[in-house]
Amino acid sequence: MVTVISRIFNFGFKNFRRNGWLSTATVAIMALALSGFMALMIFGTITNAAAAAIENKIDISAYFTTNTPEDTILSIKQSLEQLPQVADVQYVSRNQALAAFKAAHQNNPTITQALGQLNSNPLEASLNIKAKDPSQYASIAQYLSAPAIAQYLDGPPSYYDNQAVIERLTKIVQVVTTGGFLVTILLALVAGLVVFNTIRIAIYSNREEIGVMRVVGASNAFVRGPYVVEGMICAAIAAAASLVLVAPVLYFISPYLDIFIPGLGIFHYFWTHSPLLFFYVLLFGVVIGAFSSFVAVRRYLKN
Repeated sequence: MVTVISRIFNFGFKNFRRNGWLSTATVAIMALALSGFMALMIFGTITNAAAAAIENKIDISAYFTTNTPEDTILSIKQSLEQLPQVADVQYVSRNQALAAFKAAHQNNPTITQALGQLNSNPLEASLNIKAKDPSQYASIAQYLSAPAIAQYLDGPPSYYDNQAVIERLTKIVQVVTTGGFLVTILLALVAGLVVFNTIRIAIYSNREEIGVMRVVGASNAFVRGPYVVEGMICAAIAAAASLVLVAPVLYFISPYLDIFIPGLGIFHYFWTHSPLLFFYVLLFGVVIGAFSSFVAVRRYLKN
């Protein structure tokens, strides 16, 4: 068994070298397909980081009338924290709101003078609420709209002002996820067809040799094995080439992405996760190469 396997791999490497330019063209096209697959994985990371950055800036605020007791607000805060949809609730007292307002407008003498002439704090206490998922803000807003809580609020929660942005963000994430999955399937089909046709051409070129092998009693597995190995070799080299193709592109665009998504560091992510990315791309390519080769030879052996 060990001898048979070693011969299959040996013949597979020989076929790869013998086909020369055909193998090179196959590797080149597969490298482009696998580069696209890797780019989709990295794009998923960028999308998740962008979504997280936007989600971090989105919340809903509930403003309470100035005569609402602080104990009542803190009680509502505690009830919100018990909801499974809520990630965090921050209480901003009237004094904290006034201090923040003064700090934000300290360079505006008109506003500063107007505040100095007031005998009382005109600002309201509020609760800033963050959901675990953007799609859950609607249920939180509905909870705040209940009569037991709404009687203390000065108007509806701010969710309804941000609703369009929140819903758009949710749709973008869903569309990108679905689109990436469909593109991945398309790239897999392209790469599979390339390997399939390459192996078919190789079989046609070696048809006389294969005929002799079958006459002398070689099994289908022994005839098929070298071509499956050849497809796997093409995939392995293409996977390594895809790293070389993607790395400089990410190095170039990384500073520009950091402007829009601070702290993203996509090239650093690629560098630190390159072994894992290579493993996924290699596995993806080898499965496509081996399966396409298997089908191509199987069709020939049936003839």
